[in-house]
Amino acid sequence: MREKPTRPNGASSGHAAPSSTKGDRILKAHHIVPLLMICLFASSAAAATGVVERIVAVVNDEIITSYELDNAFEPMEKRIEATYKGPNKERLLQETRLDMLKKMVDKLLLEQEAKKTGIVVKDEEVMDTIRDIARRQNVSMDALKQALAKEGTTLEAYRNEIREQMVRMRILRRDVRSKIAISEEEIGAYYLKHREEYEGKEAVRIKQILLPYSGGLDEEGKKKLREQAETIRQRIMAGEPFDLMAATYSRGPAAAQGGDLGFIEKGLMLPEVDRVAFSLKQDEVSELIESSLGLHLLKLVDKRGAGVKPIEAVRQEIVDRLEEGKLEVKYEDWMEGLRKRSHIEIRL
Repeated sequence: MREKPTRPNGASSGHAAPSSTKGDRILKAHHIVPLLMICLFASSAAAATGVVERIVAVVNDEIITSYELDNAFEPMEKRIEATYKGPNKERLLQETRLDMLKKMVDKLLLEQEAKKTGIVVKDEEVMDTIRDIARRQNVSMDALKQALAKEGTTLEAYRNEIREQMVRMRILRRDVRSKIAISEEEIGAYYLKHREEYEGKEAVRIKQILLPYSGGLDEEGKKKLREQAETIRQRIMAGEPFDLMAATYSRGPAAAQGGDLGFIEKGLMLPEVDRVAFSLKQDEVSELIESSLGLHLLKLVDKRGAGVKPIEAVRQEIVDRLEEGKLEVKYEDWMEGLRKRSHIEIRL
């Protein structure tokens, strides 16, 4: 219900003055105009190309269009169409598309926060990181471009992806990780509670990416899944973080924690996985392993023999684990706070 206008002193009853002041009207216009201009620009650009674009999300004074969402969702859509044989495929596609849009909203929020707080990743820093990745893998920039082309992407897209990762990590360091403290009492308590992890049989701490054989997957489906797994491994060997690949693609346990399964004693895994895991060197990434569950990629984080490690020998490992646990909680809390402080509309 609209608020009834008030009449200023001396005004006639036939010319009631509006309740908002001139300053209020200017303030409202200040908020409306940027978004209005964006919407008009998107509409005119779409009309010029003959493509009708809808606004699917508003994030503060920026928008995400259906064209941008379709482009981002296309690879995932093709993967589902090619491999998913279960019921309710349309529902799965709709839910996955909505999840993709929410990730795009969060990405835009992080970009806006970075601009607002002065976090800048320069082009030279991004290229230095990419050159370092190429140097560590002993490949030339031309070879890297060719490898990216085989994956259906470009150096420009790869550059944007690396920049996004760097921005996110800087925000995490400034706003989240810097506020995490680990006390000596916490370290001691963790050591006592998990003492069995530091004693007993030979064990390995591994990270895993698992692409499972879903029900009803035929030989053609398995072939496509293997091609996807090979591409993931190539990206890791080219320098992309194993943790990020696990969080993005793994359908196995601990995917959200970068695939970290912790220490596993010898003989407790599937034989084909166990054999490879205990043959790896520290930080080595395995070849593809096929089991009855699906396709596995492993990375060896640490290895221990029989006996007990003293607390000083595992102190940093414990600190890292405690930090990661707190970081995940605090980051989600921080992101939720950022969402609440922002104007977000989902229009799917």
